[in-house]
Formats: sequence, structure tokens, C-alpha cells
Amino acid sequence: MIYLDYQATTPLAPEAREAMLPWLGGPDTAGFANPHSPHRPGRAAAAAVEVAREQVAALFPAGGRVIFTSGATEAINLAIKGSLRGDGGTLAVSAIEHAAVLDCADAMRGALDVERLPVGRDGIVAADADLPADTRLLAVMQVNNEIGTIQPVDALARRAKALGALTLCDAVQGAGKIAAPQSADLIAISAHKLYGPKGIGALWIRDGVELVPVQHGGGQEQGLRSGTLSPALCAGFGTAASLALERQSVDEAHIRALWNRACEILARWSLNGSAQARWPGNLNLRLDGLDVGRLMSDVRDVAFSAGSACASGSGRSSHVLTALGLTPAQAKSSVRLGFGRYTNVNELEDACARLDNAASAQGV
Repeated sequence: MIYLDYQATTPLAPEAREAMLPWLGGPDTAGFANPHSPHRPGRAAAAAVEVAREQVAALFPAGGRVIFTSGATEAINLAIKGSLRGDGGTLAVSAIEHAAVLDCADAMRGALDVERLPVGRDGIVAADADLPADTRLLAVMQVNNEIGTIQPVDALARRAKALGALTLCDAVQGAGKIAAPQSADLIAISAHKLYGPKGIGALWIRDGVELVPVQHGGGQEQGLRSGTLSPALCAGFGTAASLALERQSVDEAHIRALWNRACEILARWSLNGSAQARWPGNLNLRLDGLDVGRLMSDVRDVAFSAGSACASGSGRSSHVLTALGLTPAQAKSSVRLGFGRYTNVNELEDACARLDNAASAQGV
């Protein structure tokens, strides 16, 4: 199997796996201890959590704190629901946000207005997009999960601040790969998108920003996120974050070379979204008339996406691709190839050639 679905999830880094093992624990070890317990094994587990917190915090700007969550979806819900106390005002979101943002925003309708900011054919929100004067929170992602376009988060965040609003950035696809947005007030990330384990994410909160909890219990995680933390998941996340920063330039150069080679082989396919303002590990392409379901069946030992993995099976056209102005038919004729640190160039070349040949066999 050739894996080309890095936007859905990334392979677990061997270093992250090794960091997790001592904390998985068993009856003959102390690694299973609850990090919220006051005894010595508990304090050791708590120390491992705090080391990981510092490692993850290095991904973000200075002047904030990290709250561990079960993933980016929980972090986004905490950021939106925890910051929008009381009724009135507007929640402004880009039209190409992940469902975690869009569905959470829709759940807030009634208590406040929701404004969707459009994108151009290039898949980018205009840096001077109109923000309602009563905007209380702006949500704009750093790198789009379907098409890889990079949004002008800092420029938009500065405009939101001038209105007295906060900015939430879903940085899931950019964390550890490109610099974090410096002007956002809340940033959500997920470990398994940067070669860490599934089941853990984080919300970065700028100093001075106050949230209320959206779930209640034991008051862990600074009173904002109740529930027992997993030292093993935290350790894996922390190691993956450190490794991502250490390897950032090397990984980017490798992925850029893969992008260039894939584009050469698939030169007749049309690119969805900007060719410049994008993360090169995301290649979203279309061939008008292509039957993507048949393509997946014909090249079943290549793992790729027919759009956003989060919406697969819904039968709906991608909201991201239609926001670009593509017709439903064009959106359904698109595929997403995702590659990264562990992608071999020879495998990528083989996969791209086979996809192109299978598309030609359909007569497109």
C-alpha cells in the first residue's frame, strides 16, 4: 500500500512511539499512574505531562498557555463556546473552515449571528475581507485541510482586534510545518497531524484571554478541561512536536521536491486552489469527467482521498471546492494526494503514474 493521505492522518514517528512506551504501563511498572494523583508515581507521570506541555508550547508564540484536549475538535469547541459568553454579536468564520468550526458555529446560531467569509477562486480569504462591526470572534484556519491553501491569518487577526474581537485559528494542518500565526488569540492543533498519536490535541490560549469550561468534572487542565490526562499520549505529542520543529526545514525541502515531481507526472490535471500560497504536501487536483469512485477501485492499493476525509461517505459535494466556484461535478472529479516525511519519491512516482493511467483508461 502506498499511503498518500497525510491530511487525514500522519504515520506515528518512531521517536514518538518510543517516548510513549514507558507511560503505557502495566501491573509491574509505575508508568500507569494517574498524573493527577499526589503520590510519587503520580507526580512522576505529572512531570512527564509538563515536559510534554513545554515541548508542545514551543510550537506557539510566546505569551500563552497550552491546554491538552482529546483533539482539535474539542479544542475548537472549547475556544468557540468558552469565549462567546452571553448573547449578541457576530461569529465570523471563513467559508472553507473544517466541519469542527462550521458545525460548532451553526450550533451557536440564535445566541449570535454567524457570518461566513467567502474565498476567491484561489481558495484564500481576502486579507481585507469585510468583518461585521459587531464581530466578537473570528475563526480562520492556517492551512486548509482539503486544498492546502494558506490563509492570511495575521492580517485578519489584526483587523479583528481593531474591532475588539478575538481570533481563533485552526492550525491543525500547519502546526510543526510552518510558523504559527503570531496574532491569533486561540490556536487549535492535533497531534496525529504532525506524526504524533491520535486521541490528543491542544488549545493555545493567549495570556489575558479568559474562557469558561464547556465540560465539568474534576477541574483538571487549569479548570478548563476536566478529565484524566494520558501521560503516554502527552509524551508522544511532545516528542512529535519537538521533532517537527527540529526537522522543519528538512521536511519542507523533502515535501517540496515530492510536490514538484508529482506535478510533473500529473501535468494535465488541474490544480484546485493557489499554486503559491499553499502547503506543498497537499495536492488537490481534478480531471473533469473523472469517476473518482472507479479510480479508487482501479488503484485500490494507493491510499488517497476523494475530498475531505471528514466528509467522505456523506454524498455531499465538498464545501471547500464549491466555495472556490467549482461546480458539483467538478468537485466530485477531484482527488487529494497528501504526502510528507515518510513518503518515498519512487513510491510517489509509481502512484501518480498509476493514477494518471487509470484516469486515461476512463477516457478522461
